[in-house]
Amino acid sequence: MKAVVFAGDRKVELRNFDDPTPGPGEVVLEIKASGMCGSDLKFYRAAQGAAARSLGLGSAEPVIAGHEPCGVVVAVGAGVTEKQARIGQRVMVHHYRGCGVCPHCSTGWMQLCVEGVAEVYGITGHGAHAKYMKCPARTLVTLPDALSFATGAAIACGTGTAWGALKRLELSGDQTLAVFGQGPVGLSATQLAAAMGARVIALDVSNERLARAKEFGADVLINPAETDPVAAIKEATHGLGAHATIDASSSPDARRQAVQSVRTWGKACFVGEGGNVTLDVSPDLLRRQVTLIGSWTFSTVGQAECATFIADRGIDVDRLFTDRWTLEQAGEAYGLFDKQTSGKGVFLF
Repeated sequence: MKAVVFAGDRKVELRNFDDPTPGPGEVVLEIKASGMCGSDLKFYRAAQGAAARSLGLGSAEPVIAGHEPCGVVVAVGAGVTEKQARIGQRVMVHHYRGCGVCPHCSTGWMQLCVEGVAEVYGITGHGAHAKYMKCPARTLVTLPDALSFATGAAIACGTGTAWGALKRLELSGDQTLAVFGQGPVGLSATQLAAAMGARVIALDVSNERLARAKEFGADVLINPAETDPVAAIKEATHGLGAHATIDASSSPDARRQAVQSVRTWGKACFVGEGGNVTLDVSPDLLRRQVTLIGSWTFSTVGQAECATFIADRGIDVDRLFTDRWTLEQAGEAYGLFDKQTSGKGVFLF
């Protein structure tokens, strides 16, 4: 089968791989949709082999890219029960493989595996930018019939990550949430929070992205390049600040502002990967009783809950996708995505 590989230095290649065969406890999916995630850009941009070395993999063989898989079960290995997976089942994949038995793996948090994550699909193990993908049956999450495969791909990382952050914040419909960064994860947070009934303040340095945030339910739009975001949030909240904030940008300034713009007893959640932040601990945190939360993706249980929430409320997650591609267009797709001026992209099969 043909599959997408990050060859280093912003190069993408289509290479031939053998069709996968499931081993004990494993399944093979026919991929129907494979999303593009902002975290993929780290590996797309890296020098050849640098990403593997940064993960302690030395001269590891190239892996198939793509960690937002959604498709249909087409083969099951020995020991896989009907309850775990069945031929023809529509599924998403929790894109990590851990030991499967430790306290975290057994509760659906395989990325927190006590033994260390064995594979992250699309990064250290073969992912979904291909016709077929092999994974353990325990990583499957059923895709509700009401949802498209593209929506399932979004939930498999970006939208699911936004859901995980909102649940960590314990957001309620009578609260105001400020979301810093309106890329795919931030925009998902805006859309889901609005569906929960919360008042949403969307922030981004791109007016184009702010316009999309308005379409997705944002009540207030703020461009931090044009105005002081902390002052603007306080002005929009009777001088108190937001009940909760999410930083989905990874910007050091945005992270600091996300903490400073919550009200006393408020909660700030960091979702964007990498980078640093500098805080003045006493005024920013201690003397306002602020809770600072880190949120890394979601569990299998959370992934299923997110899908059910979206299906039950008829939320149009497909609108996140501004670009739809075939595998043969992978070079063009990642070239555009690398500019970070468009929305979310997805490969459809």
